[in-house]
Amino acid sequence: MTEKNIESLLHEDRSFEPPVEFASAARLGNREDYDAIRSKAAADPEAFWASIAEELHWFRKWDQVLDWSNPPFAKWFVGAKTNISHNCLDRNLDRGLGDKTAILWEGEPGDRREISYSELHASVCEFAGALLAKGIKAGDRIALYMPMVPELAIAMLACARIGATHSIVFGGFSADSLRDRINDAEAAMVITADGGWRRGKVLALKDIVDDAVVQCPSVKNVIVLKRCENEVAWDEERDTWWHDALVGVAPLQAAAELDAEHPLFILYTSGTTGKPKGVVHSTGGYMTQAYITTRWIFDLKDDDIYWCTADIGWVTGHSYIVYGPLMNGASVVMYEGAPDTPGKDRFWDIVERYGVTVLYTAPTAIRTFMKWGDELPASHDLSSLRLLGTVGEPINPEAWMWYRRVIGGDRCPIVDTWWQTETGAIMISPVPGAVTTKPGSATLPFPGIDAEVVDSDGEPVAANQGGLLVIRKPWPGMLRTIYGDPERFKEQYWARIPGMYFAGDGARRDEDGYFWIMGRIDDVMNVSGHRLGTMEVESALVGHEAVTEAAVVGRPDDVKGEAVAAFVTLGPGYEGDDELAAALRAHVGKEIGAFAKPDDIRFTDALPKTRSGKIMRRLLRDIAAGRDEVGDTTTLEDYSVLASLREDD
Repeated sequence: MTEKNIESLLHEDRSFEPPVEFASAARLGNREDYDAIRSKAAADPEAFWASIAEELHWFRKWDQVLDWSNPPFAKWFVGAKTNISHNCLDRNLDRGLGDKTAILWEGEPGDRREISYSELHASVCEFAGALLAKGIKAGDRIALYMPMVPELAIAMLACARIGATHSIVFGGFSADSLRDRINDAEAAMVITADGGWRRGKVLALKDIVDDAVVQCPSVKNVIVLKRCENEVAWDEERDTWWHDALVGVAPLQAAAELDAEHPLFILYTSGTTGKPKGVVHSTGGYMTQAYITTRWIFDLKDDDIYWCTADIGWVTGHSYIVYGPLMNGASVVMYEGAPDTPGKDRFWDIVERYGVTVLYTAPTAIRTFMKWGDELPASHDLSSLRLLGTVGEPINPEAWMWYRRVIGGDRCPIVDTWWQTETGAIMISPVPGAVTTKPGSATLPFPGIDAEVVDSDGEPVAANQGGLLVIRKPWPGMLRTIYGDPERFKEQYWARIPGMYFAGDGARRDEDGYFWIMGRIDDVMNVSGHRLGTMEVESALVGHEAVTEAAVVGRPDDVKGEAVAAFVTLGPGYEGDDELAAALRAHVGKEIGAFAKPDDIRFTDALPKTRSGKIMRRLLRDIAAGRDEVGDTTTLEDYSVLASLREDD
């Protein structure tokens, strides 16, 4: 029996053509030409992806583009040999880019480094030699637990250079979470730092590593970068300072020739409970998709200064700080710290000083900037910006419009990108010189990606009808398995709708074929017989002039099944009281319908978030339901937020 589809309630009529000046200089600046590429890719996706792969370096070409003989286990570029570190570094030196800046790095305290492609290449070769000297070999797993410093990128590229599979664990995770991820991957080594800067304080990373590896029998070596000069405990048998590890080693000049399916990295998905879920990505297919999505979606030019504000510990940082941009020979900004240290204009100060041209950040960050006020970005010259991007979750139309107006000066196209840890690279997004954008829509699938919105039987739903977002054909950057658990891989992603990858998100397609992501299926509320996506109710709330951010969850209700509970953060000058709560309920009723009006509205100064900026709705569900104990708070950045919400109960 087909379950009732998610109801689509959000209506957005605004649209924006690519600016003529932007389109005239864009890599893809014509809708007709872009549609022709998409049609050709749809007709023969293997030929399309092979033509993209030809732009990269292969030690040996493939015998077969795709082997899909044993679904859902795909093999791309079968028989080929390549190396992504070679494609990020040596290939660019061969192209004459040795003197070009690869990384513009800024630490939270204000220290800065500028690293050329030649310098980055030398550092990676040297550290790869250090790994070999420690006995690391191709196929070994290495856990990286580091701050946002250039050495994190260097360590990644060095692992890739020798064929060691890196597993980066975000620096906000606890010792227990780090331990579980190390043990699941059976990592032979941990690379860390004494500490990292965060909001003016040192986060003692080495101490956390020490607590974790006591219970990690596979770890033989820990390499420690000296970053903050904080005191650390030391195990002479196990620990080596980064600078000491380089002494007397022979740099590895030639990158290892690896099979296209060689596992490049394992990345554990955020918010997992129980046994960690290690998503495995291979080399050749991931490399190809990360390369071309970076090139076309961000319209990268030789003189761009590109800044993705994510942490490298998440997949966004893997694909769109390190691998994708460096394969394209870009100049990449990296920033270590928080956006409000020392002041809430830190991001705009960085944009102004470095002349950032392409900015890629999260909707949660954008809504936070809205709350902080227009005067902060207005106090900086942001005229260097030519393209804006969003990543991480659906963006509500009002935040999209604020981003366009205040940050982009009404001149910068916005690429709203949908993808996941599991997809490896962007799947749905406008190409900014060719595609008309709509606030809140990720627009169209990238060429070669077969995305659809279906019901629970796998049948496409009608236009503007909510359903399940699926991918119907294999794609190069797709995850290959869950590390050590192929059955879980099949069950998790391929069992709900046989033959299709189910993303876990709800979505709709409008009359133009544009995709509107409605949020996680897990976040769907069943209210009086209506299946509502939380994103649309949140968007209606943020559409009110008083609201800068909102998170909506369902709580148990004897009458409705579930009631709508809203946690709301207000802008400057607004007071949370019964009158405003009534006005917000009326506003949601007007925008969506009376059945969607929040039953509870709680005003709060801040929402519980991870350090990457994602709202922890799971915790809000526990609070709304009045549970005494809340779920895992490992990745919660500010515990005082949780205490404050508890006090309001």
